[in-house]
Formats: sequence, C-alpha cells, structure tokens
Amino acid sequence: MKGSPAFPLAGWLLPLLLLVSTGVSGEVSQFSVRGPVEPIMVLLGTEATLPCQLSPIQSASHMHIRWYRAQLTPAVLVFHDGQEQGDVQMPEYRGRTQMARDAITTGNVALQIQQVQASDNGLYHCQVTHGIISQEVSMELRVIGLGSVPLVRMTGPENNGIRVSCSSSGWFPKPTVKWSDTVGNILPSSSESQTQGRDGLFLVEASLLVTDRAVGDVICSIQNPHHDQEKAKAIFLPEPFFPRNSPWRRALACLLPILLALLSGTTFAGWKEHQAKRQEMEKKCKELYEMQRMKEEMETALKNRDDLQADLDQRKALYRQDWKKALLYPDWRKELFQLAPVTINHEVPHQDKSGQKTSECGGEGAAGLSLGNPQVDDNIITLNQEGFMLGRCYWEVDIRDTEEWTLGVYELNTQYAAPRESLRKFRVLERKEDRYRALTFCSQNVSLEEPLQLNTHPLKIAIFLDQEDNDLSFYNMTDETHIFSFSQNSFLGSLYPYFTHNPVDLSPSHSPT
Repeated sequence: MKGSPAFPLAGWLLPLLLLVSTGVSGEVSQFSVRGPVEPIMVLLGTEATLPCQLSPIQSASHMHIRWYRAQLTPAVLVFHDGQEQGDVQMPEYRGRTQMARDAITTGNVALQIQQVQASDNGLYHCQVTHGIISQEVSMELRVIGLGSVPLVRMTGPENNGIRVSCSSSGWFPKPTVKWSDTVGNILPSSSESQTQGRDGLFLVEASLLVTDRAVGDVICSIQNPHHDQEKAKAIFLPEPFFPRNSPWRRALACLLPILLALLSGTTFAGWKEHQAKRQEMEKKCKELYEMQRMKEEMETALKNRDDLQADLDQRKALYRQDWKKALLYPDWRKELFQLAPVTINHEVPHQDKSGQKTSECGGEGAAGLSLGNPQVDDNIITLNQEGFMLGRCYWEVDIRDTEEWTLGVYELNTQYAAPRESLRKFRVLERKEDRYRALTFCSQNVSLEEPLQLNTHPLKIAIFLDQEDNDLSFYNMTDETHIFSFSQNSFLGSLYPYFTHNPVDLSPSHSPT
C-alpha cells in the first residue's frame, strides 16, 4: 500500500514529543504575575511604588524582569542575571528607579520611582520571563500636581463692572477653575486659558467680569481632577469702584417708543385722510424720520461720551481724594508717583566681614552696617540725580536672591557745621535670617526699632517716598500688601536710596533710645 512506511514513524514521534514536553515543564515551573487593578495615585515630587508579584510565591532572582512603557526598548528598568542593565534604560529614569533586592527572593519585583515628574504619568508594564514562559501585567500611574495658591487681583473697571483675574501655576493634569461668591453661587468665567510648560505642569489664567454691586467677596478656587483638595483665594470688591449707570439710558428707552407711536399715528391718520397724496406724504415722513433719527443718534453719542468722561473723572477724583488713607492697591498708587531713576549694581563685591571698620559717626563696629558704623560704601543702589526732588516718587527692588538685606533711604543734612558722615540719618527695613524689623537711626542713636510680622517672604518690595506729606511707605509686591510706613514732621536734608546685602548690627552698646 502506497505511503504505508509513514505509519511506523508516527508511532514513535508522538511519545517523543510528550517526553520533551514533560522534560521542559519539569525544569520551568508555571507562574503568573499580579498587579493593582485601580490606578496608583502619587503626588508630584514624591516616591511612587508600582507593585508586581509572582504567584505562587517563588524567587525571581534568576528570572528576566523588564519594566517598560509603550515600547520594550528602551525600558524603564531591566533586571537580568542578578543585576540591573543600565545600557537599555531610558535616560529620563536613570538614577531615579530601583527594585528592592531583598524582596526579589519572595517574588516581589515592584518598581520604585523617586522624585516623580509629570512625564512619569501613564501606563506601565511589568514583564517576567523564565525560559520559554513569559508573563506580564499592566497598571496606570497617575501623577497629581497641586499648584500654588491662586493670585487674585482687580485689573480695572470694564463696561458696567469690574474685571477680576486669577492665576496659579504648578498643576498636573489640567485643573478645573471655579468662580463663586460667599454664599456659594457659581459665577460664569469670562475667559480661561491653561498653558503647559516644559516641565509638563500647567499654568492657569482666568478672568471674571463682575457687574453686580452687591456681590462683595469673589472667590477663585482651583481643584485637581484626581484629588479632592482645592486651593482658593478671595478678593473684596468695594462698591465705589463700580461704574455708575447714566440716567439718560432709562429716559431714552421710555421716550423712544412714545415718539415712534406718535409718529406712526400721525402717518396713519394722514394716510386715511389724504389717500391721494399718500406716496408723497410717506416719502416726506421717511426723510424727516431719517433726519430726526440721525440727529438723535448724534446727540446720544455726544451725551454718552460726555457722561462717561464725567463719570470717569468723578471716580478718579474720589480715589485721589482717599488714596492717602488706604494702604491697599500699590499698583494704583503708582499712578500718583513718579518712577525714580535708580540703578542697582549686584556685581559690587561685599566688604570684608571679618575685619573692623572705622565708623562714619566715630568709633568702631562689627562687619556689616552697624549703628556705630553706618557705612554707605556698600550701598549697591544709585540715584541718577543729586538727591530726590520735591514731590512723590517710587522705585522697586527685587530681593528674591538675597537672604539678608537692609533697604530704605538715608537723609543727608548739610545745614549744620558738622562732619558729613555724622549727618546721615537712616530709615530702613531689615531682614536678618527670618526676622524683619523697621529702624530709624543716625550714628549711635536709634530713634525707632520695631519688629515686623510678615505673612509671606517678599520677593520684590516697592518704596513710595512722598516728600509733600513726609511719608515713606514699603509694600510687599508679592501679595500687594502694606509692610510699614515711616511718618515724621519733615525731612531736613537731601534723601538718597539705600540697599545693601548686610543687615544692621544692633550691639548691646547701641540700644534704642
């Protein structure tokens, strides 16, 4: 029979395959890997642990373990032959990932990611291979970035209300922005934008137009979609800052329908009584109506412009009348002050802090600016004129990179026959470590020393000098709050700005008087 020799071959081939299969399965034990079903939540900048466990429990030290994202290579982490393989690892994970070596013997091959970044967000795969058996499990890592407290401010009047803006940074993923009043009523946002930086974090900017004078406080709250914590900031909207409605609009709305009704009645009566002259009358009435409408629109536009200008002038007058009593809104105060021509040279080297200096007012003192040694040689701010002129002026100083500083003005009185150095009188704010205080001194005499409590460390300070009212005020431009004001009877000499990286040294011999 043709093909009969194949039957003996099939008879011994099947047992051979069963024998090989039995031998392989004896060398490689069956296993599976398990991981979390729910996403793993972790805060930005902290450490994340992605579980991966062999079942049944057995040692994985002799197995090939690979953690990867979308592609097998390059991988997040590869463990083979008892050690990690760095040549196939993604550059962004080098130095930030590891596996607990002690736990590998129990089949725990969890991945630890340090200093979690926004780019770490997403899907991960844990693959374990031993011989011809390969098992894997997938899991999701959700990175949560809670941004900064919102910065809320009024940007000025607009239309019939006040425009309020809200901004915050450092969020991931995109947060939700909500405006509300103190009662909890939701206010519709006028505009909103979210931009993602190079670090993957989002900057949120939103604005709201408030037209209701009775709203009072407006609250801007921002919340992460994967976290129940929200950050909010409120701002008070004073009623006097709302634009006032002009009464001519209501009068015009009532008068125009009456005029139209009278004109329509006259036209209709003329049409009934004079049908023969209907077309001519209609033409004349239409021309008259168009001329009257154009005249009224022109008068309305002129009156609207005059009323708006008068209303704006009145609100500006009210603000200028009361601005000296209010310690808020430094940005509005700048409109009444002139920007001073000052220059800050941060490259000026610090003076030797280990030696002794001769005081300008006589005697010796420690390094830095002491009461016995009020040096102005280390002053890094320069006024590009000979002293401040009469009037009001302001300048701003950026202190974000300065841990200790002294900032203010000194007064040079040349009316008396005395050494020039002894006639300098300082009025300054000082930061030493995390303590703040206000000082007024000349030579060894201290006329004012007052400690200050600041809610936040300022990054920029604005100094307002009003020589008409003899007032010197300091504002924290980080949160736009008032810090301190020096008030006195009068300035007796020329005033100059002062800024140094050294704090004032109040030695026991120079106690305030």
